[in-house]
Amino acid sequence: MKLRSILKLTLLALVCGCSTAPSKWQNMEEEGSFLVYRRQSLIGEENYSITSNSDSIVVKSLQGENERGRVTGVEAEMHLKMDLTPTYYENRRITSNDTVNKLKVKVAADEVSIWELNHDLVKTEKTNFFPLHSNIPAAMEMMLYHYYFNNDIKGSVKTLPRGEVSINFRKKDTALIKGKEVILNRYVVEGINWGGRTIWLDESNNLIALVKANTQIRELIRKGYEEAKPLFIAGNVEEQMAALNKYTEDLKGNQAAVKALVGGDVVDGVSGNTQKDMTLIIENGIIRTIGKSAAVNIPENAEVIDVSGKTLIPGLWDMHAHSNQVQWAPSYLAGGVTTIRDNGNELEFATAFRDAIAKNGALGPDILLAGMTDGAGIKGNGVIRATNVEEAKEVVDMYFKNGYKQIKIYSSVEPEVVKVLADEAHKRGITTTGHIPNPVGNAVPAIESGMDMLSHSSRILSVLFPDKDMKELKGNYLLENEVSDAQIEKATRFLLKHKTALDPTIAITVARNVLAGDPLETIEPDAPRIAYELFEGKYFRSGVSPERAKLNQQNTEKTMEILGKFFHAGVPIMAGTDNVVPVFSLYLELETYHKLGKLTPFETLQTATIVPARAMGMDAETGSLEVGKQADIAILDKNPLEDISNVRTVSSVLTNGNYYKSEPLWHAADFKAKND
Repeated sequence: MKLRSILKLTLLALVCGCSTAPSKWQNMEEEGSFLVYRRQSLIGEENYSITSNSDSIVVKSLQGENERGRVTGVEAEMHLKMDLTPTYYENRRITSNDTVNKLKVKVAADEVSIWELNHDLVKTEKTNFFPLHSNIPAAMEMMLYHYYFNNDIKGSVKTLPRGEVSINFRKKDTALIKGKEVILNRYVVEGINWGGRTIWLDESNNLIALVKANTQIRELIRKGYEEAKPLFIAGNVEEQMAALNKYTEDLKGNQAAVKALVGGDVVDGVSGNTQKDMTLIIENGIIRTIGKSAAVNIPENAEVIDVSGKTLIPGLWDMHAHSNQVQWAPSYLAGGVTTIRDNGNELEFATAFRDAIAKNGALGPDILLAGMTDGAGIKGNGVIRATNVEEAKEVVDMYFKNGYKQIKIYSSVEPEVVKVLADEAHKRGITTTGHIPNPVGNAVPAIESGMDMLSHSSRILSVLFPDKDMKELKGNYLLENEVSDAQIEKATRFLLKHKTALDPTIAITVARNVLAGDPLETIEPDAPRIAYELFEGKYFRSGVSPERAKLNQQNTEKTMEILGKFFHAGVPIMAGTDNVVPVFSLYLELETYHKLGKLTPFETLQTATIVPARAMGMDAETGSLEVGKQADIAILDKNPLEDISNVRTVSSVLTNGNYYKSEPLWHAADFKAKND
């Protein structure tokens, strides 16, 4: 099936009219459509049909997307008995190159066969289950809910290839559709994507809308109900904040205003030394004393925390986060990350998440927001666009009034609009970051237009070739073009002159270079610890050929050699993940800086502590362990100055005056703890 036909989806109305009686499913011929949004921007549509005879039901779905110019489709088919017990499921992803089977589940007389992408065939005992992947089409997900309510299931539903799903009623919402009030039942469903998704069913248990994340927010809304999108977005934010409140109630506990961290070794992040057997006195989240344990008087009202044998470092920063769900709160803290810059999110969720932590004392890292802004066209990202001067002014004003620290400029913004965005941001005392827009063509004019920070190494290093457009710099272009010392020195002087800060997100490049057939842990050792719902999108990778891997590795080595030279010349290099493998990729980023960028462990640590703090104008408040600064502290079992991989040994964290042990935080986020 050609992709062109996928996106020519027709307008159809769903008339399911299903009840709990199996006979209602007989002799059906029904059709329906869902609209697919990413960050509230319409990117596609899903059409489906439900047909049946006297003893079986067949559901077919075809979803087409044009997501930032990438045209793809998902074709799925499910067979069920009249009691809605599934007997067959197949999910195929369609791209411009080929069709890839993502999941196939087939029920035989006494066993179930499971074919999954990049996995061997698995056969398991036949039990009650529902086939499920995190990218399950809306039509198939709707059948899960019919199955659940039709069979009056109590508790969770086992799913294959892994996991289980729970469905919890939250409240009734009233949607205004074409001037009429429609009552919808809101549920939170856990076990499909990482964390919960919020769904709405009508009185016949037909799926009307869902909002999900799995590290990027998407909304699927039945056609005809799209005018209620604000209701669905607000409802999901409400449920996410309820989940964050639950994490806080379960994990924060009663926290003493004064804490004494006694007997640990301190790596302050600025001196490069390890201070042995130190005691820190923390009062209301501020470091009041740092000294030798034998010389420090511990206040009588202090909570004493024994950290002997541990190493205390400044809390880590992730300067390229996309924290689209509250599960990031416990997982980031568990990994020692106390500050993140969110580089593009939905405003309603992002501001609620930030404020819950900053203003209401919820559990989580400090969140700095960079507001996603793109230009016109199908390749644009998100719903907030600046296509002309007036829109650019309005966008900056809107983000500034909502407390954003930066404007994130994305790939489709026109050159004249980039300058206006930067000028308007600077007038308000905030900065700009983001991609080098394709119409701008190169890092040099982007920086000259006022961009303060740049993301992604492949775009950043166009600064070496100021006369070339990025359209000419594709693939492993560092291997295909001569890079002289003179070019590097010229680019360095330019970056220093403009005080440009860089977040290369090199861990993405490393993760994408896993060999076909190799498990992800050959590159990222902690990958098996992530929540099982993330396996499909983060863990299972098709990989590359040995020939491609060799070229990619050579290009990565050259990239890091140049970035290392930038750093040593004084250009701020900041660690950021862009998600990849949540939390753990920050460690991979740091390990790559040390190994290939030739940064010392101390310099490497600074890229995730004091360097981003300085870049964000916050180094007087945080970023290092010094008296008078915020007590943002990661407590490690081993010293990262001896081996940078020791950043993986975080056992507890202190931030915003609150002390947490890592293991309960990992479990709350549905990750495995280090010793599980």
